[in-house]
Amino acid sequence: MYYISTRDNYRKVSAAEAIKLGMVPMGGLFVPEQIPTMNTQLMDMVRFTYGQLAQEILGYFLTGYSREEIEECIYRSYHPEIFHAPEIVPIHKLEDGSFIMELWHGPTAAFKDIALQIMPHFLSKAIKKIQAKRETVILVATSGDTGKAALEGFKNVEGIKIIVFYPYGGVSRVQELQMTTTEGSNTYVASLKGNFDDCQNAVKEVFSDPEFNNLLKDKGYELSSANSINWGRLAPQIVYYFWAYLNLLKKKEIKENEKINFCIPTGNFGNILAGYYAYLMGLPVKRFICASNENKVLTDFINTGIYDREREFKKTNSPSMDILISSNLERFLFEITGHGGDKIKGWFEELQSKGVFQVDSSTRDKITGIMEGDWASQEETLETIKEVYNKHNYLLDTHTAVGVKVYQKYRLKDPETVTVIGSTANPYKFNASVLEALKGKEALVGKDEFVLLEELKEITGQEIHAGLKNLDEKKVIHKLSGEVEDVKKITKDILGI
Repeated sequence: MYYISTRDNYRKVSAAEAIKLGMVPMGGLFVPEQIPTMNTQLMDMVRFTYGQLAQEILGYFLTGYSREEIEECIYRSYHPEIFHAPEIVPIHKLEDGSFIMELWHGPTAAFKDIALQIMPHFLSKAIKKIQAKRETVILVATSGDTGKAALEGFKNVEGIKIIVFYPYGGVSRVQELQMTTTEGSNTYVASLKGNFDDCQNAVKEVFSDPEFNNLLKDKGYELSSANSINWGRLAPQIVYYFWAYLNLLKKKEIKENEKINFCIPTGNFGNILAGYYAYLMGLPVKRFICASNENKVLTDFINTGIYDREREFKKTNSPSMDILISSNLERFLFEITGHGGDKIKGWFEELQSKGVFQVDSSTRDKITGIMEGDWASQEETLETIKEVYNKHNYLLDTHTAVGVKVYQKYRLKDPETVTVIGSTANPYKFNASVLEALKGKEALVGKDEFVLLEELKEITGQEIHAGLKNLDEKKVIHKLSGEVEDVKKITKDILGI
């Protein structure tokens, strides 16, 4: 299988080269030239372990990697020393017809671990396959979770340096300390004065700057990405959509080939896009429900066909979704327009220059044929956490609560279809907001997040995730900070060029 650009502006590349490059050097994202169709019956995979299922799914996309190489990557990523749940992704029944897909049992308590534990192994093998002669520099923009997951996955990997940029004041204290206390001889972290979109745009600009990239090459470096703009990051996420479906089949909650819904809280559109690729491969899906917070640029796009980033940016209690530029939407539109590269190029150049674009009516009809969009306010998010805890004794983080609230709204018009809701983070990762939901804002007064961790544990009895314990006692190693315009300078300073 080869990979092509969403903007028809680059040659076909192998899976290894797509993973090594990260994004298309001339702008655009790599996508499979053709979407593989599953040739194994779903019932034949019901007994698969998560690792066996990953082997089955990833084998379709990672042509050029041997079966043994993929198996080695899976073995080194999905085992009990890394993931605290033996099934990797537990499926929790909330009530009849609705299930929670817990994606946060990895080392950093976020769904990004599932991809970012395996991606470094893919990249290491890709570097050898294409015989890269330069050291790889991973640049990452993060709204909170990707940064730590990438640092954890890539630390001390030979031949790779990783630099993470996050918005100053735009992540939780726990998220910040997860990143700034990261050890490893090849890890670097810097805060930037701006929001996540500013960080993401700055990193994208570095990738698309030929002069800067030539300078790096002359000094012995090449760039790659660990954000979901990298296909090697997105592909492993496809697996858990099949896993959730097979789990429901195994438990006889659904019948074979019965269509279900997935409700996914998302900001950058990568997590829900992985589900859409599973659907294109043959997974029986009725609707994808895209759940947004008050930065509801995706909700508005799905409902109007107009993508407009020119709006107020809001800092919310679900900060990992505080995003106005959803990078992976480009891949979705490329697929749903039948590989309309010229359209994609025009739309995203318009977004870059004007901050807005509008799709044609035919494209919009195709989008609404498979995708719903809705949002939840910060107040609704807190109310949902309390409601679900009181009713089901189940604790949600703020992002998952957005998903549950949006699902509750959707269920009024479709009460029959079984729905899986993506749970993207452990509730302790956003403990201040979760405790506020349960006990009110006054419970937070005068207390730091680590006191709140213990109070939340005392109230709920739920064990604190190992990746979040004692962060306040660890040494802060990374203290770099700067303006958004400083990304290139910070990168050069770190690399000593």
